[in-house]
Amino acid sequence: MDPKFSKRRILVAGASGYVGGRLVPRLIEKGYPVRCLARTPEKLAARNWEGVEVVQGDVFDPASLAAALEGMDIAYYLIHSMSGKGDFEAMDMQAAGNFGTAAAEAGIKRIIYLGGLAKDSDELSAHLRSRQEVGRILAESDVAVTELRASIIIGSGSASFEIIRDLVHKLPVMITPRWVRSKCEPISIRNVIDYLIGCLEEPRTARQVLEIGGGEILTYADMMRQVAEVMGKSLRILSVPVLTPRLSAYWLNIVTSVPMSIAYPLIEGLRNDSVSGDRRIREWIPLDLLPFREAVRRALTVEKEGEIESRWTEASGDANREYEAVGDRKVLRDLREIVTDASPEAVFRIIQRIGGETGWYYADWTWKLRGVADRLIGGVGMRRGRRHPRDLRLGDAVDFWRVDKFIPSRLLRLKAEMKLPGLALLEFQVYRNEQDKTVYRQEAIFYPINLWGTLYWYGMLPAHFFIFRNIADRIVRHAEIAAANQ
Repeated sequence: MDPKFSKRRILVAGASGYVGGRLVPRLIEKGYPVRCLARTPEKLAARNWEGVEVVQGDVFDPASLAAALEGMDIAYYLIHSMSGKGDFEAMDMQAAGNFGTAAAEAGIKRIIYLGGLAKDSDELSAHLRSRQEVGRILAESDVAVTELRASIIIGSGSASFEIIRDLVHKLPVMITPRWVRSKCEPISIRNVIDYLIGCLEEPRTARQVLEIGGGEILTYADMMRQVAEVMGKSLRILSVPVLTPRLSAYWLNIVTSVPMSIAYPLIEGLRNDSVSGDRRIREWIPLDLLPFREAVRRALTVEKEGEIESRWTEASGDANREYEAVGDRKVLRDLREIVTDASPEAVFRIIQRIGGETGWYYADWTWKLRGVADRLIGGVGMRRGRRHPRDLRLGDAVDFWRVDKFIPSRLLRLKAEMKLPGLALLEFQVYRNEQDKTVYRQEAIFYPINLWGTLYWYGMLPAHFFIFRNIADRIVRHAEIAAANQ
């Protein structure tokens, strides 16, 4: 890389998301000084990106943006809503307006934004319309904006890819809506990152809206058939006209790892063809585009090895706001403590594997049943699993929990993201006592939001008694057996 480019200072807004989590390490490899904007800096600090500066900031707080953008040359804007909650379009517009204004005032030379690929039309889905409106608002600032528009992104950890994978894996026969005949141009996550970085070093991309794709035009039915072939599965697709986007999203919510809040905007956008018509970027930034089948093979291999770099589950809201919301309300607790000869490190290794393929050490069927019930009412359910079978970091999803606090070999606190009449936490802690024995401490904490929350807690007491007691016993027992076999 030309040394003049490596001196450019880069701000990444949206580094905790799927694309941002892949972009930052590549920028570091290429020698760029990188600063990340984060509403919760601790989450990004847990990534251990060498040399990366993490600053606190919020796109809804212009004052914090001014401080974060100070001294930067280029900014990546990788923020967008994937939830239908509230007026997400207005929120996207406000966030983009705040960022564009702050970037102009800070003297930012370029903003690079990743949006959604679809032809301008009155029939655009709300989320695709919002993506394109964000690009327009950013471009109204005095900063030179490059907007890249991408179709479905193929890679391990991509929500769109996981939907296709889960459908193919679980259903040999699929009754599908008409959107499976929509055309798209999928692109590998590797090539998306290549284009995002390539725009830094290609001045012709400034003040342009550019469409990026993998070079193969496929229907969604074509993609599912090819994924089935790569997975060695047989698949039959029957298309019917009666399935609406909402009904389709409910079905995906039940069958796949992606919850209703993500499935619906994705499905709604599938009614629009997403094929690139502008090929200029292929001339300006020549790449070896990864074929669809090869992108699928690589994604499946990474998933099998359990080394997913970033995943759609990692972007989440601010837990501190939820704590503030419960205020001084009554706290309900279930506390378990066990003293053991196993070392704190041995016990914590067992704790750290909880959830996902490992399960919950006791009565897994009850957790799965609770996950099914949560899915049926629009919650995240249990199918999200984990990003990695052994490693955890702040912000990771663990089934229907999220890592809320993490101190290696000492403490793990999970915050429930299932639908509940209150805020639920599950905390695991290990330490040595005065007798140099290891103490395993497990505490379930519940902040009810109303009378129904209190009734929920006491109604679950008999189940909690057996479940939490046996989880504690089995974690310690697993640690003792592992220590004895070393």
